Amino acid sequence: MHFLNPTDVNEQDIHLVKQALQKTKKICVVFHFNPDGDALGSALALYHYFKEDGYEVTVVSPNAFPDFLNWMDGSDRIVVAQEHLVKARKAIKEADMLFVVDMNAPHRAGQDLQNSIAKFVGFKVLIDHHVQPEINCDVMYTTHLTSSASELVYNFLYRYMTPKRPVSKAIAEALYVGIITDTGSMAYACDHPDTYEVLGRLIAAGINGEAIHQKVYSNYTESRLRLMGVALTHLKIMPEYGASYMYLTKQELIENNFQIGDTEGFVNYGMTIKGVEFTAFFVERDNRIRVSFRSKGKVDVNLFARDHYNGGGHHNAAGAFYHGTIEEAIAHFEMTVREGKY
Repeated sequence: MHFLNPTDVNEQDIHLVKQALQKTKKICVVFHFNPDGDALGSALALYHYFKEDGYEVTVVSPNAFPDFLNWMDGSDRIVVAQEHLVKARKAIKEADMLFVVDMNAPHRAGQDLQNSIAKFVGFKVLIDHHVQPEINCDVMYTTHLTSSASELVYNFLYRYMTPKRPVSKAIAEALYVGIITDTGSMAYACDHPDTYEVLGRLIAAGINGEAIHQKVYSNYTESRLRLMGVALTHLKIMPEYGASYMYLTKQELIENNFQIGDTEGFVNYGMTIKGVEFTAFFVERDNRIRVSFRSKGKVDVNLFARDHYNGGGHHNAAGAFYHGTIEEAIAHFEMTVREGKY
């Protein structure tokens, strides 16, 4: 098992990747369930990069991705496993090389794909920015100190693999989307100069940053805005603990015509309240509750999610599933907060 560090590159690992590419015809790229802009951005960048070199490349998504990202070049050629499971599993199995991006364990891709990823016998590369990777790969480029998987993909391709190769517009757009969405439009996880240097190089490749922001942040559905209003009516602040939370029930999702991606970013509203350093957002699904956590400063929601919800993520952003009712999930959160377990 080999590890790459963004500031201390193992040249042997880059050599291993280049050697494997010489024997490769088919490449597959896969990412986590409920994909976001970073998952799509990092995957589509790899898709275009290797397509430019003549490889047969397939991107597999565990489930549907948000409509406000379907303008991205190549998104219409992504194989969605929930809709085409046989095709998705076949793409992974028949690939010579598998890139796993923006997730740190096979189960993050969901039950339909986790075995296909774990049992893949070809050359496997992990590019990820979550803590504690739990996946065996031939090459692992992973650090939680970088803004996004998309920034790591940029480093992997244009700092280490082919430093002199120009960045195409399609790749630059994909990576730009990944970085801005995983940093809340450069509001968090972006305090390293390298991130801004990468953004500058992407802009220099000829993309229109303002137009991309409009496509991502001014392209929402009516159902999203209505659900946002409902969620805000459920806002509860626990001022003595510096915490807050919101929630949406399954019935509220149905009544407001919920679409995939509609609740993306809702959790961040809890962090805009004065005095709040820790927030949660609960969404009721068919058989479990999806929980998102955000924090600022020293509050480590990755540890909180791991200790109390069998989840995980980053220091200031994490997620998990709770198996029970939404009332139980909220009561459990309030109890752990009141007991100071964060």
